[in-house]
Amino acid sequence: MRTYDLTPFYRSTVGFDRLFSLLDRSTADGSPGYPPYNIERTGENSYRITVAVSGFSQGELSIVAKENTLTIKGEKTANENGKESSEVLYRGIAARAFERVFQLADFVVVKNASLENGLLHVDLVREIPEAKKPRSIPISTSAPAAQVVEGSAEKAAA
Repeated sequence: MRTYDLTPFYRSTVGFDRLFSLLDRSTADGSPGYPPYNIERTGENSYRITVAVSGFSQGELSIVAKENTLTIKGEKTANENGKESSEVLYRGIAARAFERVFQLADFVVVKNASLENGLLHVDLVREIPEAKKPRSIPISTSAPAAQVVEGSAEKAAA
């Protein structure tokens, strides 16, 4: 895996500490690859995170949005009272607990979450407040228009 040294950026920038910390964390070797996920843009201000959570029921999943962080957790409950009618010879379907954390931009809110066919879909929307939206400012002139006085050319020539 590639590694990047961001030390020169820390020395020469002010106020970008959070950005570089996020970059450091995202490129760390310890970042888990389970469960796999997709991030899609479904519209100009709408997004969808899809997480593959096969084998998890709705009760074993939790979604928490706090400040600018979205946390998706999955925790398998023990086999129903220890009753298992067969012995598993090979376990290829992962059933381990996981926690995925996503950093959300400002004004991004979770609108909906649904579980279908082993995929957890989380719909997000960026809702920019009216005060933060760009607005068009009309341009007016404060100087009065030049007035043309008739006969002024004749007086100037004489």
